[in-house]
Amino acid sequence: MKRVLVLGCTGSIGTNTLDIIRNMPESFQAAGLTANTNEQKLSVLSQEFHCPSSLTSRDGTAGVQKLIDTTKPDIVVNGIAGSAGLEPSRIVLENGIDLALANKETIVMAAPLVQKLAEKNHCRILPVDSEHSAIFNLIERCGKNTIDSILITASGGPFRTLSKDKLENVTVKDALKHPTWNMGKKITIDSATLANKGLEVIEANRLFHIDTDHIQVVVHPQSLIHSLVRTKDGELYAQISEPDMKHPILSALSWPDILPNYMQKFDLFDHDMTFFKPRIDDFPLLDYAFKAAEFGRSYTIAYNAANEVAAIAFLNEKIRFTDIARIVHDVLLQDWTTKPDSFEAVFDADHRARVAAEGIL
Repeated sequence: MKRVLVLGCTGSIGTNTLDIIRNMPESFQAAGLTANTNEQKLSVLSQEFHCPSSLTSRDGTAGVQKLIDTTKPDIVVNGIAGSAGLEPSRIVLENGIDLALANKETIVMAAPLVQKLAEKNHCRILPVDSEHSAIFNLIERCGKNTIDSILITASGGPFRTLSKDKLENVTVKDALKHPTWNMGKKITIDSATLANKGLEVIEANRLFHIDTDHIQVVVHPQSLIHSLVRTKDGELYAQISEPDMKHPILSALSWPDILPNYMQKFDLFDHDMTFFKPRIDDFPLLDYAFKAAEFGRSYTIAYNAANEVAAIAFLNEKIRFTDIARIVHDVLLQDWTTKPDSFEAVFDADHRARVAAEGIL
């Protein structure tokens, strides 16, 4: 049985993780829980799973370390949203504990640093994003030396077919109507702008050490194929399942084993699968992400920080939907050529990019 510490237990990833633990008690046990601000729900869940908890808005990262010391988990699920998830990831890896990572900003901002920590402390970073979980498992099965390229699928978001001129006037309410996934507000906005797919391109580039020339994004509105790999002989291999985050979470929790489970099995009948090229001219944040990944240095940090500031400004109805990409573009025009060689340098670049984005706002 694995003891699981769940960071961000009241969010989408945390809720799905606890559902797995609730339904598979012979395999997993909740060792501890954290939440950001929802103290009431945290208390209810802590009582249900009979485990200690920490409110991170009050206890900070010290609360995460204290829970690790108290509970001694076998694996930690990081479901914290945004750049706030980087520091908890660092703490987990410094303690030599396997990290089931749903917080893509950890890799986008500081991949070399966290990967070095994992290697030094003999632990694994196991991706929980459905796309990266699919790629991870396909590479594990095919063998890294057989892979030529990867194809990351995207739903296309709620505005996949909306004309460019109409994008200027979409509302927050419109943008929050994701066609296939039920997620938090910020990541749902990122899905609508394709910034989320851009972050996933950066994450794939760094997690799997694959050049951006060998990464392609494919719009697949049904969200049934979660990503594909192309082997050197030209064949494509896909991971297919219902669009349910419990699948990639369970994959990370159970790795390297494959466990029977209670989830709905995918049925090939009565499903359509369609594929389209992304509209990069109309959703330029995807293109900016490819360029940030190619430039490296602090550009991916700036991309993430500027997008975070702009997406939240849109959620607060301070800017238009299309202004998000404009703000990110203008921030990336500044100098981000410094290579961050420490977590302090990462946070410094993140802060500078946020100040720049706020100035443009």
